[in-house]
Amino acid sequence: MEKKFCTAVVLAAGQGKRMGTKVAKQYLQIGGRPLLYYALDAFERSPYIDAVVLVVGDSKQISYCRETIVDAYGLKKVSRIIAGGKERYDSVFCALKEIGERMGDAAKEGYVLIHDGARPAVDETIIERCLAAAQKDRACVAAMPSKDTVKLADENGFAAGTPPRDRVWIVQTPQAFEFPLIYNAYRRMEAEKQRLETEGIRITDDAMVVETFTDVKVKLVEGSYENIKVTTPEDLGMAEAFLRQKGALETKEK
Repeated sequence: MEKKFCTAVVLAAGQGKRMGTKVAKQYLQIGGRPLLYYALDAFERSPYIDAVVLVVGDSKQISYCRETIVDAYGLKKVSRIIAGGKERYDSVFCALKEIGERMGDAAKEGYVLIHDGARPAVDETIIERCLAAAQKDRACVAAMPSKDTVKLADENGFAAGTPPRDRVWIVQTPQAFEFPLIYNAYRRMEAEKQRLETEGIRITDDAMVVETFTDVKVKLVEGSYENIKVTTPEDLGMAEAFLRQKGALETKEK
């Protein structure tokens, strides 16, 4: 695999209201360690990742994450911890600007993997597949074929269509890109944010930014059915089971 500088952006700025806890979900404990730790540790261990930019909710969380997670567990690749923005895409753009303006030419000319910190079961094989696809196709997302039939709904909640199941994929993270491609796409989006709001266009992931503001196609790359995003209390138990199955908890609990 071609070796260029690769930065991982880990998003941990969400409030996690659906979790129903006073503590933000990324700081809830699994196996005695914060949920966020497991995603950071996966990128720390990957030989393909050179640096990690961690995006948190506000400036108060920067020192907390530095002391209780990054320094406490020896996560040396976390070179930046920054505050995010109001929406997910605002937080991503904050991280991209940090890379593009403050991390040097190697980072600006390399690749970036953008990952939700609430997906603790990301692993080395997913990271490697995403980076390989980004090197070949410029833009890719981890995803898995849908196990269920999916219905499209009309404005009244009635079924309006059934897309072929073999063409429906459930999108995950990491999402990996040539850095100049995703950075410039986000800059264009930022310039047209008012138009998007006026037209009711809601940007829901990084691939959509590339799809909307460039002519580059986004490759779907195999992720894992275990690579779930923790959103509800039930998800927390599932994530713990998946991590235990991988052996990720056994060594960390000792």
